[in-house]
Amino acid sequence: MNRDLTKGSVLKSMLLFSIPMILGNLLQQMYNAVDSVIVGNYVGSNALAAVGSSTSIINLLIAFSMGASAGAGVVVSQFIGAGNKKGVKISVHTALAIAIILGMILTAAGIIFTPTILKWMRTPEEVMRESVVYLRLYSAGLLFSVVYNMAAGILNAVGDSKRPLIYLGSASFLNIVLDIILINWMKMGIAGAAIATNISQILSCILILVFLSKVPENYQLKFREIKIYKKMAGRIIKIGLPTAIQNTVISFSNILVQSSVNTFGAKAMAGFGAYLKLDGFNILPILSFSMAVTTFTGQNYGAGKTDRLKKGMWVVVIMGVVYTLALGAIILMFSDFFMGIFTQDKEVMYYGIKAMKYFCPFYFLLSIMHGLGGTIRGTGKTVPPMVILLISLCLFRIVWIQFIVPKFNTIDIIYLLYPVSWFVGMVLMVLYAWKGSWRKGIF
Repeated sequence: MNRDLTKGSVLKSMLLFSIPMILGNLLQQMYNAVDSVIVGNYVGSNALAAVGSSTSIINLLIAFSMGASAGAGVVVSQFIGAGNKKGVKISVHTALAIAIILGMILTAAGIIFTPTILKWMRTPEEVMRESVVYLRLYSAGLLFSVVYNMAAGILNAVGDSKRPLIYLGSASFLNIVLDIILINWMKMGIAGAAIATNISQILSCILILVFLSKVPENYQLKFREIKIYKKMAGRIIKIGLPTAIQNTVISFSNILVQSSVNTFGAKAMAGFGAYLKLDGFNILPILSFSMAVTTFTGQNYGAGKTDRLKKGMWVVVIMGVVYTLALGAIILMFSDFFMGIFTQDKEVMYYGIKAMKYFCPFYFLLSIMHGLGGTIRGTGKTVPPMVILLISLCLFRIVWIQFIVPKFNTIDIIYLLYPVSWFVGMVLMVLYAWKGSWRKGIF
């Protein structure tokens, strides 16, 4: 179902559009978390550490393509809002061509450079072998993940956020079944977790491409027409490149943080990695709200409806704050229970619960930052949000790791880095949203 976001109640439009996106991202996080739950309980804490330490590298590998998807989504949504059918058609086929090229490059890079990256991250020897196995196998399926995310971005841009949810639900169910079969029954260990994820991603990719090829709309996919249309590619790259660079550099800074955690040993790696699976249940809805408001803004900006654009910004900020405060409180209240799902190792649980105490009370800062950034990005102004996020979530973190962490050398000072950097980013984004040049013609 395509949703016209230029009409009707702003709150209702945002909720009905964003909820399927949130549920889809939560399902994706769910089957990532299931990998860790089954690995932690049936393979051991070293294997759990290997999965956890690989998360930041995987995010780095796909971060650039996610930025390209965001750029394509803005372009498609603006053409939809303006009623430009030819523009929609060309942008869709160009976006998928870009995704295929990026997917092949990232797959090759992940397979080839895995050992080098893990050594650079100071991965302990006791988990190195399992980390290499998991990351290389996971990388083999990156092409399908990249293409799926681009296709899902296209559907979101045209207002259909329910279809990706259905496909992710199917993939999540398959992943859980395969985890049980490959890890628990066939005793394939950490390799089974990676293979299960890859097969699930292939399924979701095939399902969404088949749907796009049969949908009777102007965004219908025709495989023979997938190619790079130069002018359209330039427009997508112009809008998407800042976000792609932003995502990549921020992911790189997270690798630096992970390498600092790695120096505290396999137990700290396992605890932090397990908590990051819970962290996703806060982060991914925040990003879903941000993507939703980007599409909402893109359609209304293309249609010249700036009043709805402004209302959408406030609605998404309020929704994000309410969600993060509520879920953060629940996770803190039942911290022992949530960490106990992943492992019964007391030392591993200690590191995970400590991370909760530094993260959970402050996710609302992140929701404000991304809500405002998503609105600004939807108008086509992608550089200012990129600069703000690079300063706060990358440059600031690098400085902290280089100069603050060595002086104290505790896991607490590493965890503290996250809420402080979120606060810096939130302040900068609020200032730009209040005074920035994007406001011209809108406010």
